[in-house]
Amino acid sequence: MQDLRISLVQGDTRWHDPAGNRDYYGALLAPLAGNTDLVILPETFTSGFSNDAIDQAEDMDGPTVAWIAEQARALGAVVTGSVQLRVDGGVYNRLLWATPDGDLHYYDKRHLFRYGGEHKRYAAGNERLCVEWKGWRINPQICYDLRFPVFCRNRFDVERAGQMDFDLQIFVANWPSARAYAWQILARARAIENLCYVAVVNRIGVDGNGLHYSGDSAVIDFLGQPQLEIREREQVVTTTISAQALAAHRERFPAMLDADAFTLGGPVVLR
Repeated sequence: MQDLRISLVQGDTRWHDPAGNRDYYGALLAPLAGNTDLVILPETFTSGFSNDAIDQAEDMDGPTVAWIAEQARALGAVVTGSVQLRVDGGVYNRLLWATPDGDLHYYDKRHLFRYGGEHKRYAAGNERLCVEWKGWRINPQICYDLRFPVFCRNRFDVERAGQMDFDLQIFVANWPSARAYAWQILARARAIENLCYVAVVNRIGVDGNGLHYSGDSAVIDFLGQPQLEIREREQVVTTTISAQALAAHRERFPAMLDADAFTLGGPVVLR
C-alpha cells in the first residue's frame, strides 16, 4: 500500500433537484483534479434523503451514473456517493464507486432506516462490498449501516489470507444533527474495533422535511482519534492517511488475532 489522499465533500444538497445537485457538486469537485485519490460525496447527493425521491429514481443508464463516471475520469480519482436507483422493479439506495479508468462498482444499502420509513419504499441490499484502490482494501457503507457492528466487522484471514478484510471503512450519510453525538461516537467505535481508518461524510443545511444537518464529516484513525473534522459549513477538505502507520499499529496491537470468527451472509454464524 501507498499513502492515500482522501477528499471529503460536505455540501448542502438541494432538495429533489438531481440536475442542480450534479452542477453544484461538480463545481465543488473541479479543483480536486490531480490532487486526490478518493473523493467522497454524501448519501443521496442528488436529492437529499427523501422517501418521495423514489419517484425521481434513475436507472443505471441514467445521467447520474454517467456523471459520476465522468467526474472520476476528469479528477483522476475514485468518486463515490449514494443515489436512488431503480433496478429490476425495485429502488435501492445505491452507493456508486467509479474509478478513473472506467470501472464501476456498487453497494446497495443493507440497513434501511425504519425510523424514517425507508424500509417501506426502498429495497434492501444483502451483500457487503470491498474494493481495492491504490493497494488499499476499502469497505464503503451507507448512513444507518454505521449502527450495526456485525455487518461492519473487519475480520482476519477470511477475505484475504493472513490479512484483514479492509484497511479503510467509509460511511456516506444524511445524518441529522439531533443524533450527531451518536454519529461521532459510532464512527470512532468502528475505527477502534476494526483496526482501520474510517472516513464519514455527511451533508449540511436543512432539508425539505425540515431536518437540520451539522455535517461533522471526519477521517478517524485506528485509535479512534480524528485526523480531520469538519464542522457545520460547506467545505471540501483533503487529508492523507498513512499505510505505514496502519501497518505498525496492527503489528503492535494485533487484536484481530483474538477476535471471534464468523461468516457474513444471511444469519451470522459463529464458529
